[in-house]
Amino acid sequence: MNTFDYIVVGGGSTGCVVASRLSENPDVNVLLLEEGPRDLNPYIHIPGAYYKTAQGNLLKRLEWEPSTERERTETPTMVQARVLGGGSSVNAMIYIRGVPSDYEQWVSMGADGWGYADVLPFFKRAEDNNRFCNDVHGVGGPLGVSDIDYIHPLTRAWLRACQQAGLPYNPDFNSGDPQGCGLYQITARNGRRSSASVAYLNPARGRRNLRIKTGATVMRVLIEKGRAVGVECVEGRRKTVYRAQREVVLSAGAIATPKLLMLSGVGPADQIARQEIAVQADLPGVGQNLQDHIEISLVYQLNGPHSYDKYKKLRWKAAAGLNYLLFRNGPASSNLIEGGAFWWGDRSETSPDIQYFMVVGAGIEEGVDAVPGGNGCTVNLGQIRPRSRGEITLVSADPLVNPRVEPRYFSDPYDLEAITDGTMIALDIMAQPAIDKYVATRHTPGAALRTRDEIKAFCGKNAHAALHPSGTCRMGRDGMSVVDPQLRVYGVEGLRIADASVMPTLISGNPNAVCIMIGERAASFLST
Repeated sequence: MNTFDYIVVGGGSTGCVVASRLSENPDVNVLLLEEGPRDLNPYIHIPGAYYKTAQGNLLKRLEWEPSTERERTETPTMVQARVLGGGSSVNAMIYIRGVPSDYEQWVSMGADGWGYADVLPFFKRAEDNNRFCNDVHGVGGPLGVSDIDYIHPLTRAWLRACQQAGLPYNPDFNSGDPQGCGLYQITARNGRRSSASVAYLNPARGRRNLRIKTGATVMRVLIEKGRAVGVECVEGRRKTVYRAQREVVLSAGAIATPKLLMLSGVGPADQIARQEIAVQADLPGVGQNLQDHIEISLVYQLNGPHSYDKYKKLRWKAAAGLNYLLFRNGPASSNLIEGGAFWWGDRSETSPDIQYFMVVGAGIEEGVDAVPGGNGCTVNLGQIRPRSRGEITLVSADPLVNPRVEPRYFSDPYDLEAITDGTMIALDIMAQPAIDKYVATRHTPGAALRTRDEIKAFCGKNAHAALHPSGTCRMGRDGMSVVDPQLRVYGVEGLRIADASVMPTLISGNPNAVCIMIGERAASFLST
């Protein structure tokens, strides 16, 4: 059977939610297409194996167009998940929703019905929280959200150092007021990762009206007489056409979704025609408005085995593995980034604009240095409301050719100034007595760099992508909007987008929880 009521393209955080929710109606048939493999790799499901999924072969790497001399030398890459569950299967599991003003800003940009009061019920609907049950948190939903059972002593030392530096302790970053330091909640349940695939698809696999196909690369959306009627797909060496009687939903992410639209003739007419593709709808906003968080990593060498780096040794790794196998506890139940903070780089902002992550190890994430002697820790920080904007453009009509990705980080000088201020605060925290006693030396940047100008130069040279691309098919009502507030693509019937690309602006923190909320909202629109 190659005809379905709904076809969902992309089995990432949002696509899993949409497909699962739609299949709750036994009267419709749903097809979910995912380019990557099933989420069978055991490292996916163990929180402490994040260091494996953050650097492994479950990631797809796309070169981005350099904008600085350093980037031209190093050929930087944008990493996207390529596995069922998408980013929720490989990320650090940190559960953050942003601040209420993020969503009010969406409304001001034409996303009617997406204010904080509108989206909060969908966050709660998704959530099964093991600590909170109140006005802003829910229980009983598909997505496990929990405290981290095992907290490393170095995390607690860093949180004390934050308080010594003047940051208050915050017991809930998702209360609506994130300022201060505290412990993150993560998308996990009973010591195992609660990805969108585990939370939403696993309970739905027994439904006869849901078909999940992995290893399926969608080449383009088929559009006839102004309506999306299906997709053309390659599985192995076989090309298949799947037809949709009701709607096609694109959930391929902020890079792949605009690429698919343009390959299908939807996007900037001049760019599409240049590739000799028939223009179906002239939408100049497709691929524009690209936003991403950009991060700085401060790496410290410790004066002893005070971090998770000691578990690189076989005997410690075996002990942690046995503890996890028997009790689902211990270091392997941690995501390795247990504590964090939200604070100001720019004090004129109404809410914190810098997010901090205490990574209890060095070299855990791709592109971040390990330290001599093997025992280190890392403080990551990012400017979470970037003003810089980039774009995704089509360079070929061949679906197997990647688009041009131009993030243009720091094209707005404000972002560099703010992240420099945030870095100065991070350095001050690490100099506090509670944490300084564990530090041998600052490895990156070197201890010789001290002044703000020196740190600014370091930030400009060494900042790296946070891998949260969004905004490239934004919703709204102006001429650069791609979808309306019900996520329907302008100019094409039967076609919607549900992923990070529809965000008018990137939210203030890790966006995975927001992608799941968007999936819940998309399913509700499609079901009414």
